[in-house]
Amino acid sequence: MLAHGGLNIQAAVDGDHSMNLPNYFIADLSSEAVLRPEMISEAGQALKRNRERYLLPRSTEAILQCIAEVARSWLTPHSPWRAKALDHGPAATGFSREMLAAGLDAFFRQVTLRNLTALVVQDLGHPQRLDRLVANDAETVQNTLGFARGPDLLVNVAAGVLPTPVFTSIIHGLIVRSAQFVKCASGASLLPRLFAHSIRDIEPKLAACLELGAWKGGTRDLDSALFGEADCVVASGSDEAIASLREAVPPRVRFLSHGHRVSAGYVAREVLGEHDAARVIAAAAEDVAAWDQLGCLSPQTIFVETGGTLPPDEFAKQLGEELARVEGRLPRGKLDDEAAAAVFRRREFYRIRAAASDSTRCWYSPESTAWSVVYEADPRFQVSCQHRFVHVKAVDTLDECLRQSEPFRGKWSTVGIAASGWRAEELSQSLAAWGITRICPLGRMQHPPLTWRHDGRPVIGDLVTWTNFERLE
Repeated sequence: MLAHGGLNIQAAVDGDHSMNLPNYFIADLSSEAVLRPEMISEAGQALKRNRERYLLPRSTEAILQCIAEVARSWLTPHSPWRAKALDHGPAATGFSREMLAAGLDAFFRQVTLRNLTALVVQDLGHPQRLDRLVANDAETVQNTLGFARGPDLLVNVAAGVLPTPVFTSIIHGLIVRSAQFVKCASGASLLPRLFAHSIRDIEPKLAACLELGAWKGGTRDLDSALFGEADCVVASGSDEAIASLREAVPPRVRFLSHGHRVSAGYVAREVLGEHDAARVIAAAAEDVAAWDQLGCLSPQTIFVETGGTLPPDEFAKQLGEELARVEGRLPRGKLDDEAAAAVFRRREFYRIRAAASDSTRCWYSPESTAWSVVYEADPRFQVSCQHRFVHVKAVDTLDECLRQSEPFRGKWSTVGIAASGWRAEELSQSLAAWGITRICPLGRMQHPPLTWRHDGRPVIGDLVTWTNFERLE
C-alpha cells in the first residue's frame, strides 16, 4: 500500500534491499530513497480509508481463512516466499538457512483456521465478537450482548531480527480489522516484507490495509508523523527504547509495550534417570539453539536439581555434546566482530574461574563460538551473552532457585520445565504464584502456541474497545 508517489523526501530509508521486490510498501523502496513526515502521514490516512473499504465489511471467518491460506502458502514445497526467505534471509538476519527453515515451518504450521478461531474465542469469548453484538453463555444469563472493535490505525514498532513476532503482530491486527503500519527494526525488514507480499499475493485488498517502513529509531519527525495518525501503538524492545517511545506517543493513543524479558529452564531430579536424561538434554539443547538463543523465550540459565542419577555438572557436559550435534543439523548463524568478541570475553572469564575452582566447569565448541556451556554450583540466575551460550546451575529445590532469582522477579518470561506429571503440576503452581506468565515443557520454549498471552496479557483482547448492550428484561 505505497503512498509515496511524487513527494519530496528528507530522511533515509533504512532496510535490507539485497533482493528486489515490487514497490508495494514503503519498506520496498531502494536504500537510496529517503522519507519525509508528510509521506508517513499520508500513508496512515490512506490505510484508514482502505480499512473502511476492505477490512470492515469482512467477516471474522473470512479474514481468518485468508490468514490460514497465507500460512499454507509458506508451507507448500514450492513456496516462492519461503524460497526467497531461505535464499536471502541469512544475509539479512544472521540466521543460518537451516535455522530459518526450521523456525518458519514451526511458526506457519500452527497458523491454522482452528488455532486462529481458538485465539478469538479465548480473548473475546465468542467467534463472532468482532462482527456484531453477540452473547456467550455467561452474557446470556446476564441478558447482555457484547461487540469488540479494533483501533482504526494500529502501529507496531518491532525490535530485533526474529521474524515471527512481527508476523504475529500483523496477524493480530488483521483479526481485529485494524489498518496497520509496521515500523520494522533497523535493517530487519526483509522477512516482514516477504510476509506482507505473501498476503498481497493471496488477497490484495487486505494488503492494502497494511504498510511497512524501516528507519532508525529516534527519527523524531517521522515517528511523530506516524504516531500522530495512530490510535494504538504496540512496541517491543529494550526497556530504554520503550521508555523513549512512551514519551513520543501522544497521550490520546493507547500504548502497549513489551520490554526486555529473560527465560530459564528447570529440570527436576526424577527425570534425570537412565532412560529420561537423554531426552531431557536433547529438549534443552533444542531450546538453547532455537533462533540462536536471541529471543526473550530462549533459556539463558537452566537450573538442574541435585540428587538425581545424573548430577548437574554431568548434565552440563552432556548438554554441550548435544549442542555439538545440533550444530551439525541447525548451524548457528555467523556473528559480527562485536558479538564474537563478547562471546570470547565471556568464555575467557569462565575459563579463568574454572581453573581456580572446581565449582565452575565449562565446555566450548572447538575452534568456533558455535556453542558454550558453563556449569556453576552457585545457584544464582545468570544472564548470558546469547548466541547459544547457556549457564547450568545446580539447585536443591525450586524454592532455592526462586530465592536466588529474586533480582529478576517480574522480568522472567518463560520457564521450560522437565518433570514428572505430578511434579510438573506442583512446580508450575509455584512458578505461577511467583509471577511466571508462561510455563511449558522443555523443548518448546521458543515455539509458543498462537493463543499465548504475551507477558500474561490477552493479545487481541488488549487491542479492542468493547461495547456492551444491556437488554431490557
